[in-house]
Amino acid sequence: MSFRWLKQYMPRSLYGRAALILVLPVIVLQLVVSVAFIQRNLEDVTKQMTLTIVREIEMIGDQAERAGTQNEMLGAMRPFLAALQMQVRFLNDDAVPNHDTRRWYDYTGRIVTQTFHNRLEGTLAVALSDSRLAQVYIDSDLGPVEVSFDRRRLSPAAPHQLIVTMVFFGVLMTTISFLYMRNQLRPITRLSKAAQAFGRGRNVPYWPSGAIEVRAAGSAFLDMRARIERQIEQRTLMLSGVSHDLRTPLTRLKLGLSMLDEEDAELLLKDVDEMQQLLDAFLEFSRGASEAEPERVDPGDLIRKIVEDAKRAGRDVMLGECDVEGEIQLRPLAMRRAVENLIGNAVRYGTRAQVSVVMTQKSLRVRVEDDGPGIPADLRGEAIKPFSRLDPARNQNMGSGVGLGLAIVADIARAHGGTLRLGESEELGGLCADIVIGR
Repeated sequence: MSFRWLKQYMPRSLYGRAALILVLPVIVLQLVVSVAFIQRNLEDVTKQMTLTIVREIEMIGDQAERAGTQNEMLGAMRPFLAALQMQVRFLNDDAVPNHDTRRWYDYTGRIVTQTFHNRLEGTLAVALSDSRLAQVYIDSDLGPVEVSFDRRRLSPAAPHQLIVTMVFFGVLMTTISFLYMRNQLRPITRLSKAAQAFGRGRNVPYWPSGAIEVRAAGSAFLDMRARIERQIEQRTLMLSGVSHDLRTPLTRLKLGLSMLDEEDAELLLKDVDEMQQLLDAFLEFSRGASEAEPERVDPGDLIRKIVEDAKRAGRDVMLGECDVEGEIQLRPLAMRRAVENLIGNAVRYGTRAQVSVVMTQKSLRVRVEDDGPGIPADLRGEAIKPFSRLDPARNQNMGSGVGLGLAIVADIARAHGGTLRLGESEELGGLCADIVIGR
């Protein structure tokens, strides 16, 4: 049997699920105990006590059945009424209630009225509207009789005390358990926040705490974070070192080629320039998003400045939708490089580009569209990989490039805890590149 349909009704947070685990058994236990107590204890006791009153009333009636008048009947009953603490009086027919009365929350009253009607012959009505007085109306040969006695003789006093006490202590213990549980879950919440911040390129202070298992997970996270940081640092140092060391022989090649005739050195100079572009791309890729710490930035202002700078550089770029309210944690230099790379690709393989930015409560989306040939859907995953060239899908007249443009953008997006998505532009018909960063 599948219980997948229950998932949509289950709480998603750890606090909600833990609270459900605590509260649900307490509620079920209280319901079971309440039902068992009411059915097997309260009802039986109330019925036995009511039957005792029924037998007493029947005994009084047997002693007074030979009376000829109401006064004689009352006189015959008087010795028994004083001992049984009852009062009896005759009523007119119009003074007798035509139905039973009881308070809406008086559960035992239902058992009392049923027992009187079933076991006491001639019962006309039972009035239990008063918490201290019970009245039973009985039909006799001399007229309707009202028998009054203490209400507490029909059922246990304050039958709800057990239920109220059980509910009170259930709520109290659940509250205490929830406070203790929240204290135990706090280290897990801190660990999840630290992991989420690190996934978005931020390092927040964290130290393992809590239970042994949580401490072990926290220590493993710190070790993992340290290894990742060392790998990033080593990659940056390696690529920047290699690129820097290669600049010296490139400079010597340029000096040597400058001494040759222009016609003989033209092709070689093109190769040297291409190598220089490769080194610049390697350096840019090695820097990634590690240039500065994240800071609060208005993404709308940042995108507008990037578009204005692109226009001043002679590129056909326009600003599209700009729906931003508030600020978000970003690395401005890295985000600028990512957007500029997308704009450069857009105007390189197309004629114009459009940049838009939208920020919601959950995410930030920066979109760059162009009117170029785009990238086929089956090659978009390959296009994000480093050193990938997809010339058959793009305009070859514009050069092959290095193959790191989209890889750099994807790397910067991942460093912010986001992703780079490629699609087809609905407005311009070319490539649509979205940088989506969660908040």
